[in-house]
Amino acid sequence: MDFYPVLKYFQYSHLPEKLQIVSKKFYDLAYETIYNERVVHPHREIEKCLNKLLEAKDCAVRSML
Repeated sequence: MDFYPVLKYFQYSHLPEKLQIVSKKFYDLAYETIYNERVVHPHREIEKCLNKLLEAKDCAVRSML
Protein backbone atom coordinates (compact mmCIF):
# COMPACT_ATOMS: atom_id res chain seq x y z
CA MET A 1 0.00 0.00 0.00
CA ASP A 2 1.31 3.38 -0.91
CA PHE A 3 -0.19 4.71 2.32
CA TYR A 4 2.84 3.44 4.22
CA PRO A 5 6.17 4.49 2.69
CA VAL A 6 8.03 2.81 5.56
CA LEU A 7 7.30 -0.56 3.94
CA LYS A 8 10.23 -0.11 1.57
CA TYR A 9 12.56 -0.62 4.54
CA PHE A 10 11.23 -4.13 5.13
CA GLN A 11 12.70 -5.41 1.85
CA TYR A 12 15.23 -8.17 2.48
CA SER A 13 16.39 -9.63 -0.86
CA HIS A 14 19.58 -7.54 -0.78
CA LEU A 15 20.72 -9.13 2.48
CA PRO A 16 22.92 -12.21 2.88
CA GLU A 17 20.88 -15.40 3.29
CA LYS A 18 21.34 -15.75 7.05
CA LEU A 19 20.01 -12.20 7.54
CA GLN A 20 17.17 -12.73 5.08
CA ILE A 21 15.79 -15.49 7.29
CA VAL A 22 15.42 -13.07 10.20
CA SER A 23 14.32 -10.07 8.15
CA LYS A 24 11.64 -11.94 6.20
CA LYS A 25 9.67 -12.61 9.37
CA PHE A 26 9.37 -8.88 9.98
CA TYR A 27 8.51 -8.27 6.31
CA ASP A 28 5.71 -10.82 6.53
CA LEU A 29 4.34 -9.33 9.74
CA ALA A 30 4.44 -5.79 8.35
CA TYR A 31 2.50 -6.78 5.25
CA GLU A 32 0.07 -8.93 7.22
CA THR A 33 -0.61 -5.93 9.44
CA ILE A 34 -1.57 -3.58 6.62
CA TYR A 35 -3.28 -6.07 4.35
CA ASN A 36 -5.60 -7.24 7.10
CA GLU A 37 -9.10 -7.09 5.65
CA ARG A 38 -10.25 -4.82 8.47
CA VAL A 39 -7.79 -2.09 7.49
CA VAL A 40 -9.29 -0.08 4.64
CA HIS A 41 -7.55 3.28 5.00
CA PRO A 42 -4.32 4.67 6.45
CA HIS A 43 -4.29 4.80 10.19
CA ARG A 44 -1.90 6.63 12.48
CA GLU A 45 -1.60 3.70 14.89
CA ILE A 46 -0.64 1.34 12.08
CA GLU A 47 2.10 3.77 11.03
CA LYS A 48 3.40 3.79 14.62
CA CYS A 49 3.24 0.00 14.70
CA LEU A 50 5.23 -0.27 11.47
CA ASN A 51 7.88 2.16 12.73
CA LYS A 52 8.35 0.16 15.93
CA LEU A 53 8.39 -3.08 13.97
CA LEU A 54 11.10 -1.62 11.73
CA GLU A 55 13.14 -0.69 14.78
CA ALA A 56 12.80 -4.25 16.10
CA LYS A 57 13.76 -5.70 12.71
CA ASP A 58 16.88 -3.55 12.57
CA CYS A 59 17.91 -4.71 16.04
CA ALA A 60 17.26 -8.37 15.18
CA VAL A 61 19.25 -8.17 11.94
CA ARG A 62 22.15 -6.34 13.62
CA SER A 63 22.24 -8.98 16.36
CA MET A 64 23.03 -11.56 13.66
CA LEU A 65 26.12 -9.68 12.42
